[in-house]
Amino acid sequence: MRHGRTGWNAAGRAQGHTDVDLDATGHEQAARMGPVVAALGPALLRCSDLARARDTATYVGKEVGLEPATDPRLREYSLGEREGWLDSEWRDSFPEERAAFEAGDYDVVPGGERSAEVGARVAAACRDLLDATPAGETAVAVSHGGAIRVGVATLLGWPAGLHGTLGSLANCAWVRLGERSYGEGLRLLSWNEQVPTPGFAPPPPAG
Repeated sequence: MRHGRTGWNAAGRAQGHTDVDLDATGHEQAARMGPVVAALGPALLRCSDLARARDTATYVGKEVGLEPATDPRLREYSLGEREGWLDSEWRDSFPEERAAFEAGDYDVVPGGERSAEVGARVAAACRDLLDATPAGETAVAVSHGGAIRVGVATLLGWPAGLHGTLGSLANCAWVRLGERSYGEGLRLLSWNEQVPTPGFAPPPPAG
């Protein structure tokens, strides 16, 4: 799952490895999300070592009596020379680069991590977590939007670049992966699950 909102998320500022705390909305999101994810009955809970992921994980942990274990391999991409830039500044200064980045080509960022590197480290962290999870049990990993996209694609064995076909994850949204019924490996069960915003009512069925 992805961490809750930060002030930089709200402002549209590139975070990467910069250690930015949750804002008030991020804490509210995590508090609503905690009991919902805890209802899945996780046996293990791990998170990125960045504060926004650690603090989000504590809301799940306190519901199930788990202390989140940090794993720096679950960190977000390093965004190199673009960390701290507003999205608008980036688009104005380097429009083609920014357009490619938004399409999922994260390798265009000068000085940033490569997708192959991020995918490998996130997938390795998740495989280690799966190996430590008792048979038939559930584990939760709290990470970051870009890292989750490329990490999931790597876990599923997708060709390089196909992570860009996955939509962006909302703050405090989560992805569910499950073991395949036949053969080895994982399958994607859901993408971008979220706790409904208070006051949200689904539209009536058509017809």
